[in-house]
Amino acid sequence: MPLTALATTPDPEATEATVELLAFLLFGVLVVAFVAITTMLRRHRVTAPIAFVAAGTVIALFVSPGEEQRWIGIRTVAEVTLVLLLFHDAAQVRPREIERDRLVMLRLLFIGLPLTVLLGYLTARWLFPDLPVMMALLLAAALAPTDAGLGAATVLNPVVPVRVRRLLNVESGLNDGLVTPVVLFAIAAVAGSEGLRVGVSLTSSALELVLGIAVGTGIGVAGGTVLGWSRRRGTSTPDGRALAVLLLPLLAYALALLVAGNGFVAAFVCGTSFAGAARWIQQEGSALHLTEALADPLGYVVWLVFGFVALRVVWGSVGVPELAFAVLALTVLRMGPVALSLMGSGLRWPTVLFIGWFGPRGLASVVFALIAVESLVSDAALDVVLGTISITVLGSVVAHGMSADPWSERFGAWVRRTRPAGELAGASEPRSRDGRIGATRTAAAPAPPGP
Repeated sequence: MPLTALATTPDPEATEATVELLAFLLFGVLVVAFVAITTMLRRHRVTAPIAFVAAGTVIALFVSPGEEQRWIGIRTVAEVTLVLLLFHDAAQVRPREIERDRLVMLRLLFIGLPLTVLLGYLTARWLFPDLPVMMALLLAAALAPTDAGLGAATVLNPVVPVRVRRLLNVESGLNDGLVTPVVLFAIAAVAGSEGLRVGVSLTSSALELVLGIAVGTGIGVAGGTVLGWSRRRGTSTPDGRALAVLLLPLLAYALALLVAGNGFVAAFVCGTSFAGAARWIQQEGSALHLTEALADPLGYVVWLVFGFVALRVVWGSVGVPELAFAVLALTVLRMGPVALSLMGSGLRWPTVLFIGWFGPRGLASVVFALIAVESLVSDAALDVVLGTISITVLGSVVAHGMSADPWSERFGAWVRRTRPAGELAGASEPRSRDGRIGATRTAAAPAPPGP
């Protein structure tokens, strides 16, 4: 339809199209503006999540109540974003590169993460006694995964020992995939209690998990093997292989849904399987470039919408219990399990506290919240969960974004002064998104100013 028609036709469809065009135009302007002043923003410790959440909040001030509902319906964007992030973060974890730290990472993922979920569940039951059991589990699991993008200045700062940065990067890359089945299990159980038999819902969820693992493994191994074969024989180009890698998580997700499997688990397992089968990507880092490049703008969309809706969600649903949970989630519920899991690991207490604090809650938690909104009937319990997730993520965006650079510098100074053997043990340089921009650097490269 011509733009002139949109401007003059009063019918609802034309009005809706106009709104969508304006939203797209506004988003494009915001991205261009952000990219144009990225370096300046870094000097002031303003990360991409901070910038886009703030922009969404400002936009919300000029929109009448109720209009934000049309913005919430972005489940497709949110799901594609999560699929790409699950695959990309898992595929970055090369088995050979983490061999030396395998036991420490297993401690964080299989002791620290379950303890975080368990303590979060018990805390939710204590602070929200009327919250249904599965809603409490949903809240605890949705706020368990970490997002290294919010603390990119930590993961990419050369003053922090490579081993510590690698631990943080790998943990954030894998814990969202590991906790996704728990989140979807809780959503399925809540949905079951809203009208279906809970036992049927839980059995279906377990079957989806198995099918998702099978599909993800098959596509990941097949993709890595076929692309490696074509690379050795010169029948494909680096750009072509990068495009094929971009499609692998989408194929895994779509096929898993087609066979009634779990698409998110399929995408995550596809990434881990691909990393194991495609050892050639150690010499061709650009193979994952497109997955990251596409995930960045999609992530910006999610952060913008989160800022747009979070203001009213927080204003209408957050009280003292929600604030208390948010504070505990960002401190005790994360730092305590990390400390317990790292006992006897050889890492000193300043390092344990550093790793414990830099567990920011970010994009995965927001996407989980959006999926819950789209999947469950709105009621008081869901409002509590959404309000608590919103205030926790908002607090994390600011606290971790602002503290990443100064704490990293202080921690680096302590390392230079004390020379702790465990922290200075050799490790591969992590590859991480710098505030979801997609730039990476090694310890030998000059660091950009600010976080």
